[in-house]
Amino acid sequence: MIRSSLKSIVTTWLTGLLSLLPLVLTLALLAWIFSLLNRLVGPSTLIGQLFAALGQPFSSNSYLAYLLGSLVLLASLYPLGLAVQMGLRRPLSWLLDRTLRRTPLIGNFYNLADRFVGLLDKSKNPDITTMAPVWCFFGGEGVAVLALRPSSETIELEGRPYCAILVPTAPIPVGGGLLYVPQAWIRPAEMGVDQLTSIYVSMGLTPPPGKRHPERGTPTPPAPTSP
Repeated sequence: MIRSSLKSIVTTWLTGLLSLLPLVLTLALLAWIFSLLNRLVGPSTLIGQLFAALGQPFSSNSYLAYLLGSLVLLASLYPLGLAVQMGLRRPLSWLLDRTLRRTPLIGNFYNLADRFVGLLDKSKNPDITTMAPVWCFFGGEGVAVLALRPSSETIELEGRPYCAILVPTAPIPVGGGLLYVPQAWIRPAEMGVDQLTSIYVSMGLTPPPGKRHPERGTPTPPAPTSP
């Protein structure tokens, strides 16, 4: 009797804990992000002191000057965006190519960041929007992989039509591999490039569209059909 009562109490306590756990984890993640930003660009950092210097003409308080300087910097992004739209993009790209891209180690990080932003910025990399998300069934009915098909053209290898696909990597979809697979393995994916990107960035937490298992709720890709 005592054991069953204790088990009921523990079960109820665990139920309350699990119901509150998502909120606690969300707050912990936000606290970690704010702590990281504070260490990187907080008032005590070199970048933070630059922000404070921008706000010092408006306030003598260091923290208020830091806040005002941050607001000034954020507001300055708008005229910068206008300048880029009016033709500054090309000379700015030329300057960065001659400086950051040619700097050892820093250039590698900048190239990776630039490729990632280019994947999200359709105006900067319009060719991405022409790619078609596809399902690739390896072996014809084996492992299903989400990929991008850059072109509808095929090439003939050993008497069979092959097509090129780009298989991204998670959680940074700008990387990956270029594969040539039999055309019969490819099926269109009912989604856009943005949705495919969000799936890889979330490492699969964002499910692809498709039928869901009635018990587990996992999405099922369209079944391959015989060519």
